[in-house]
Amino acid sequence: QVSVLYFARSVELAGLRCETLSVPRQITSLQLWEEIVKVHPRLAVIRDQVVFAVRQEYVLIGDQLLVLQPGDEVAIIPPISGG
Repeated sequence: QVSVLYFARSVELAGLRCETLSVPRQITSLQLWEEIVKVHPRLAVIRDQVVFAVRQEYVLIGDQLLVLQPGDEVAIIPPISGG
């Protein structure tokens, strides 16, 4: 189980700021994104703009293999517009 934290637009799309999800211990970042989108299909619209932060390190969605530990934090970070 990992803690998934949502930021910016992902909060609006998911309807919450954080949750705990059960995912495989070894998973690619793309597979992890797909698992999250299964739970929150509305997140699919930001697929091409989002990055993860896994244990506070940025990870692009793709083929990178992640080895997750129970309790790891996965942050969903869409682009943040400023002004």
